[in-house]
Amino acid sequence: MHAMVLTAPGAPLRLESREDPVPGPGDVRIKVGACAVCRTDLHVVDGELPNIAYPIIPGHEVVGRIDALGAGVAALKIGQRAGVPWLGYTCGECPYCRSGRENLCDRPRFTGYTRDGGFATHLVADARYCFPLGDAGDDVAVAPLLCAGLIGWRSLVMAGDGRRLGIFGFGAAGHIIAQVARWQGRSVYAFTRAGDVEAQRLAESLGAEWAGGSEDQPPAPLDAAIIFAPVGDLVPLALRAVRKGGRVVCAGIHMSDIPSFPYSILWEERQLLSVANLTRNDGIAFFKVAAQAGIRTHTSVFPLREANEVLAKLRAGEITGAAVLQP
Repeated sequence: MHAMVLTAPGAPLRLESREDPVPGPGDVRIKVGACAVCRTDLHVVDGELPNIAYPIIPGHEVVGRIDALGAGVAALKIGQRAGVPWLGYTCGECPYCRSGRENLCDRPRFTGYTRDGGFATHLVADARYCFPLGDAGDDVAVAPLLCAGLIGWRSLVMAGDGRRLGIFGFGAAGHIIAQVARWQGRSVYAFTRAGDVEAQRLAESLGAEWAGGSEDQPPAPLDAAIIFAPVGDLVPLALRAVRKGGRVVCAGIHMSDIPSFPYSILWEERQLLSVANLTRNDGIAFFKVAAQAGIRTHTSVFPLREANEVLAKLRAGEITGAAVLQP
């Protein structure tokens, strides 16, 4: 196999040739067809997440075909297309797992962070945490759904049923969830980096009611807002944009520090929430909705060997929609 490997915090990924991995009991091996690039991959590469054991292969929005089964795997078959998400394992025993909140598991493992991921030609995954995908849609189009879509969906559910929804950071997750929100009959207000005309045009093409810079005030108070950009400065801006009783959801796994802000913009029962990871039930629900809503991902495709260049483009805000690597 070939893989782009991270050997130290902040180091460029290194293209390596390795023996094909062998799936252990309960695992499957997947021949990667496409792996989308997520902002969380940047946090892994930049060493902003704790307890990374090097070397590690990043990538957690993986679509491919199963080409080997470990002992005891019966629910999946060789040749079947499957998706591998961020959440790669939970213990099943801690209080969170036992209460149906496996996204908060005390002993989780994460694809591309604490177990090797999809910036490779092959990866091994726990069969219980793979989603059967069927054959609809090509691998490139489907790959961003495995994290941008799933985390976006969990964030949307946590945002509640409000009709006017603000989306701060209109990238991979934002452009997917905007489509779901429009399908649900909501009005979408897109907030982008100042001057990011391309992202604003994408938002408008997907039915956004309004698109502007992150410091602009929307034309009407929002019922809820989701912050996909990992920028703490956006929190007080989003709180100012939502109505009394409104809700702001922080969707990232990592965010820069939130600046101090006056209590008055939180008062009147506004809520500030965070999203952590996902559950398998989130995936089941989201893929059903994605099919019904006819989600179309806006992607830019790059060869696997250009992973470093793609990460640099993502860091600089030069990717519109989602970037996808193909072996």
